[in-house]
Amino acid sequence: MEVSAQVSLYPLGQSDLRPAIEAACKALEARGLDYRAGSMSTLLAGQAEAVFTALRDAFQVAASHGSTVMVITLSNACSPLPLRGE
Repeated sequence: MEVSAQVSLYPLGQSDLRPAIEAACKALEARGLDYRAGSMSTLLAGQAEAVFTALRDAFQVAASHGSTVMVITLSNACSPLPLRGE
């Protein structure tokens, strides 16, 4: 099943937010998913198992930098927005 997701990552109490967010994006890339990072959230799409695995990986790597909140909206009904310059 194909799903799309919107995910927001909030590193808490970290003086520099960039390392946790960049690590999470690299985790998405490592799973080969198309994604589009925005200023407030990231959109991604793919097969459900790949998306769930990538989100877990992204959370774990972000959390390795310190306290982290991740908010995810998932859908199997909404078409994802064009990703990666489509």
